[in-house]
Amino acid sequence: MVSSNEYGSHTWDLLLTVDHQHEGVDKEFPLQVTGDLHVGGLMLKLVEKIKIAQDWSDYAFWWEQKKCWLLKTHWTLDKCGVQADAKLIFTTQHKMLRLRLPNMKTVRLKVSFSSMVFKAVSDICKMLNIRRPEELSLLKQSEGTLKKKKKKDKNSKEPATEDILNLCNSPVSSGLPANSGLYSKTMTPIYDPVSGSPASSTMTWFSDGSTAEQSCSILALSQSPCSPEMLAEMYQPRTLADKAKLNAGWLDSSRSLMEQDVQEEEQLLLRFKYYTFFDLNPKYDAVRINQIYEQARWAILLEEIDCTEEEMLIFAALQAYHVSKLSLSSETQDSTCESEVDEVEAALSNLEVTLEGGNKSNILEDITDIPKLADNLKLVRPKKLALKAIKTYWFVFRDTSISYFKNKESAQGEPIEKLNLKGCEVVPDVNVAAKKFGIKLLIPVADGMNEVYLRCDNEDQYARWMAACVLASKGRTMADSSYQPEVQKILSFLQMKNWTMCSQAASEPENVDMKPECFVSPRYTKKFKSKQLTARILEAHQNVSQMSLVEAKLRFIQAWQSLPEFGLSYYVVRFKGSKKDDVLGVSYNRLIRIDMATGDPITTWRFSNMKQWNVNWEIRQVAIEFDQNVSIAFTCLSADCKIIHEYIGGYIFLSTRSKDHNETLDEELFHKLTGGQE
Repeated sequence: MVSSNEYGSHTWDLLLTVDHQHEGVDKEFPLQVTGDLHVGGLMLKLVEKIKIAQDWSDYAFWWEQKKCWLLKTHWTLDKCGVQADAKLIFTTQHKMLRLRLPNMKTVRLKVSFSSMVFKAVSDICKMLNIRRPEELSLLKQSEGTLKKKKKKDKNSKEPATEDILNLCNSPVSSGLPANSGLYSKTMTPIYDPVSGSPASSTMTWFSDGSTAEQSCSILALSQSPCSPEMLAEMYQPRTLADKAKLNAGWLDSSRSLMEQDVQEEEQLLLRFKYYTFFDLNPKYDAVRINQIYEQARWAILLEEIDCTEEEMLIFAALQAYHVSKLSLSSETQDSTCESEVDEVEAALSNLEVTLEGGNKSNILEDITDIPKLADNLKLVRPKKLALKAIKTYWFVFRDTSISYFKNKESAQGEPIEKLNLKGCEVVPDVNVAAKKFGIKLLIPVADGMNEVYLRCDNEDQYARWMAACVLASKGRTMADSSYQPEVQKILSFLQMKNWTMCSQAASEPENVDMKPECFVSPRYTKKFKSKQLTARILEAHQNVSQMSLVEAKLRFIQAWQSLPEFGLSYYVVRFKGSKKDDVLGVSYNRLIRIDMATGDPITTWRFSNMKQWNVNWEIRQVAIEFDQNVSIAFTCLSADCKIIHEYIGGYIFLSTRSKDHNETLDEELFHKLTGGQE
């Protein structure tokens, strides 16, 4: 017979596993519990049974089968759905993680494995003194991007322990609140805006005073270039499908590291995911500027983004002399006096990289009079059999459209053709040395893209028309305050390309202590001999020789942003109704459908014309509706569809940022736009 007390009891046995490091102490503890016991009470009962005096405040229950944390301690076991067969592990929420930064340095630090990745990245960025953490995320390197070595030798392993920067004792890493003063824009500048070296107060960011200076130096200053042999061993994408592999491993920002099978001491990549670098300020962003520069540098060296030979030499010149050599000597530079700093800040304000590029002018625009451009330009129309028809017409640029006429006198009548540039792709086709200043326009039409090439006579004409085309593609006119800064940015980039030969550099390249193979991609190393590369890099250097360290990095970033493929993240997709795979390029303001075989854009869709998007989680299909009854749907083949869904929502979230707002992120809005309902 069973007693009435036992019969009415609803207790049951639950086996709990404790993740601790104490030797000779059991790790499994059976407890008798009831369904109405809350999670906090279960913790208390377990700690009392363990009988080990230690701080258990960072511990929580991880449910192995369901792959979830039981963080709501006021919930009962019944509400959580915990039953006798549940495998609960009592483990720390903060664990050690290795992060490979954009500058290829590895840091080891303690990260929350229970917080959503978005929050974890925010904490990591506070630790590393990087503002605007919403621009970054964590990436798992896919197996396809890890080059298989033919031989397993000791030299081909991951970086040795001495190359890892250990930041596990920093305040945020230890679970303590960060020093908000160092993260505030209102305090005294924490970096020298000329050299980018940390101010003395910044050293308090790292709790270990003996390694503080070294830590800041590694994060804020550029490293010496890698050897050509090391560069050759790294993964270099050859096709669009290869480039798609680079973006397959982004972690889900709405789930924790533990939920995504990230293990303690595992290595992840910390990268800028969203290419909208908002409010860059040399006084506070030396680490951020350096890491953006490094991500751009490696993207160019590994040919993750295409650039011309002329552009490659500019990038090489900025690396070789300014960033590499000045970084090595920046610690010995004296602080600049206040007047000089003011002049540098004024110069750098023109280089500030924002969402749309350039700063707003203080001059009031006459909004009733929209400017126009009118010039003789050459129109190039591609013909079949590789023949091109080139003819000069009188072009008029007004609002967001280009009209062209037979000549200036006939401009009062009907144009031969009117091209609406809103939503088009604008691609530069420039070779300064050959005096070629072309603009390639890919204009959306019903059955794809209409190609139009414009040829300008000189740099000034090209800069004005190119800037107008770029703004028109975004739906803006030349009355917009960003037009003049855009013109100046284009002229500045052209000026860097327009170098003259230095006789001494050309005749005596062997006198220069430089390995040019370290500064260009392997393709150009094979194309030119070492002396030829050195001489050509020295030529390019003539126009960048007077820049400061931070200005050189900002110029490098700006030149990177000027490349046609900048900011595109590629994915292999299958569009609904299509019988072949295509590539989808995701940018900050548009989606581009690209032919996988030829690499040519097929169609462009702007976010500004998007009405709504959603995901059918059962069939993993993304569906998007645009204005004018345009709808598209596709499944993602190279990654989970959640990654593209998060990219779209993330870029829309970033477009809501404003300098007038405080530094606090609207995390709830981010998850509303990117989370999805699976």
